[in-house]
This record gives sequence, C-alpha cells and structure tokens, in this order.
Amino acid sequence: MPIFKEQTGKLTKLKSFAVDKEKKLQKLVEDNLMEVLDMHFLETEYTTTFGGRIDTLAVDRNGSPVIIEYKRNKNDNVINQSLSYLKWLQAQKVEFFEMLILRKLGDDVARNMKIDWKNPRVICIAESYNKFDIDTVEVIPTRIELYKYRYYENKIFSLEPLNASEQKSSNKSNIDSLIKSPVDHSVEEHLRKPNDKIKELFSELRSRIFELDENIQEKATTMYIGYRVTKTFAEIHLGKNQIKMFLRPIEYNDSKDMVNKIPDGYNWTLNQRVYLTDESQLDYVMGLIEQSYQDVL
Repeated sequence: MPIFKEQTGKLTKLKSFAVDKEKKLQKLVEDNLMEVLDMHFLETEYTTTFGGRIDTLAVDRNGSPVIIEYKRNKNDNVINQSLSYLKWLQAQKVEFFEMLILRKLGDDVARNMKIDWKNPRVICIAESYNKFDIDTVEVIPTRIELYKYRYYENKIFSLEPLNASEQKSSNKSNIDSLIKSPVDHSVEEHLRKPNDKIKELFSELRSRIFELDENIQEKATTMYIGYRVTKTFAEIHLGKNQIKMFLRPIEYNDSKDMVNKIPDGYNWTLNQRVYLTDESQLDYVMGLIEQSYQDVL
C-alpha cells in the first residue's frame, strides 16, 4: 500500500526499500514486539534440539506460544521451516515454556499468564510472498499468519497482515474444512447464552466492526470473541442480557462516560470496559470501538 506525505495540501509518495542488512528487520521487530504485534519477546535465534534456530520466540498476551520467522529473500523456504519448528515446539512440555516465561518476563507476568498450549501461533514476516507461499498456507491444516513489511524514507515502517483478497481463490469450502482446527471455538457457541434481543444486537455490532477494515480478523476463544488487525482492539463477551466489551488502553472521547477502566492490578492489555444493552446505544458504542481500532493502525 503506497504511503503519502501531505505538505501544504500536496501529497508526495514516499519511496520504499528493502532491508539493507539481514538482521535489521528481525532486531527492529523484536525490540518493538509488544508495540507492533501485542506480544512479549522471549528469545532470539533460539536453538532447537531438532536442529536449526527459531528466529524469534515469543508469547502473546493470551498465553499462546509464538514462532516468528523472517523471509529475507525470494528463495527462503520460511513456511516449511516454520512448520518444522512448530513440530518441535509441540513436542516440548508446557513446563519448559512456563520456565522460559518466568526467566525472561518475571514472576508477575508468569503468575498472571495461563499458557494456551493448544493454540500456538506461527507468523511469517516478509517484504512479499510468491504464489507458492500463498498456495502452501491455504492448504496446510495449520494456521500460518503472513505479514508484509515495508520500509519507507523518513524512517517510516509498516507491518500489516496479508490481505485475504491477495490470496489465490480456490475451492474455499474444502479448504475451510481442512484448516479448521478441533480446538477452534465458534461464534455460534457464544450465541447460546444471550436472549434474542442481545443476539440481534451482537449481529449488527459484528457487521459494523467488519465494515471498519477488510483486514479485520475475528477469533472466538472459550471466554470471548476477539477482533484484531495487527493487534487486538476489541474483545466481546456475550451475556444473557448484555454485551460486555474490552477496548484498548487509550483516552477516549466519551461524553457519556460509558468507558470504565479496569484496575491496573489485573494486568489486562485491553483494560477499558464498556457495556452495551440496547440498540439506542449502538452508534455511540461503535464510535468508542472505532477509537480503539484507530489505536492499532
């Protein structure tokens, strides 16, 4: 996506360029991992007992182990390499990862984090992907998240998930059934609890959230339904008579005082809470959600 600089009403396109050193991209992401991907950095160049070294080992704020690999040139077979590292990681015991978090992040973080060992994440970061990369990601039964980076002049850096429309269209029904994991949770499971009014309200809310950005990803866990671009900007909890949401920790334009801050002691990344109970509140609440979404762009 081209980036333009505005000056006195005139737009000038910024020039982009590839990394000049192989380690520069990796170090930049690792040094800013919480800012760009909402994750805790654990290790760089982590040596496995299978052979090879994981570029970046991390854990996201939900406790999912994360493997990050960087594709620095067109010939790097980074996806197959990532899958090999994932196989190694899944062969380890959860206690190994718990000790790594304790050693690297300290007791406070370790005590408040439950490791989600069933849902590890694999992330690949590259300037571009070829057709083989896209085809591979579409058919393997493991979710791999592809991100594209860009360096621009004036020290501007962007990192964004690969747009679904850029991926090869194929027999979607077959691929969807192949990719779906038995540990995935569905939005339908969350809809068993609310009454009909809240179900209809959530349906409209969900539709409006997707209208914010074509790259928004939805993920249902046992506890909530999350929405993210590069970072999570909203978590929705469906109750019988209400919708409870958690948003980014920013200052909101909130004339109705609907946003309540969760105490710092809970160590929640999304620590701003909002309740939605009636359709008359929907426009206002969407304004709050959009402010949270803008914070992750």
